[in-house]
Amino acid sequence: MPAKKEAIWIARELSRCSGCRKCEIACSLAHENRVWPEASRVRVFMLVPGLEFPHLCAQCEDYPCVKACLFKALSISNKTGAVLVNAKACTACGKCINACPGRIPHLHPLKNKIVICDLCKGIPQCVKVCHEGGYDVLTKVPRRDMSYKLYARKPEEVTRDLAAKFYGEKGEEFI
Repeated sequence: MPAKKEAIWIARELSRCSGCRKCEIACSLAHENRVWPEASRVRVFMLVPGLEFPHLCAQCEDYPCVKACLFKALSISNKTGAVLVNAKACTACGKCINACPGRIPHLHPLKNKIVICDLCKGIPQCVKVCHEGGYDVLTKVPRRDMSYKLYARKPEEVTRDLAAKFYGEKGEEFI
């Protein structure tokens, strides 16, 4: 009997991000077979010049996106803990987007379905390229008991915190 995989999580050290966008490229190559950042499950935001960061599913402990889906198109992987999208059942109604505290799920640019990080079946390609680039902004770690919802924040909120970290309290004025 094969050993059960431990659920994983992608830890983030956002202040280390250079904005290279390799995570978006690796994700779109893995899922779309081409470089297509708009269809990537991880998105890099830059709301203030010099403050770029990856934005991806935080795997909230209560999975509000999954609960909000009226069509049962979202489920949770028993192996990784990732949110999985059943494209045939998804109507792109947007209820999962509104339920997500970070508004992380988004519509695929061509297909009428939601896209969300599926952790690449346990081998997240965004983590791989981030490590190969020497940034280690994204790292794969075992999922532990903690409040993942702390990481599911809107890009504006994340930018505000990064600006304060880099520029002090005056940094919040940039947002």
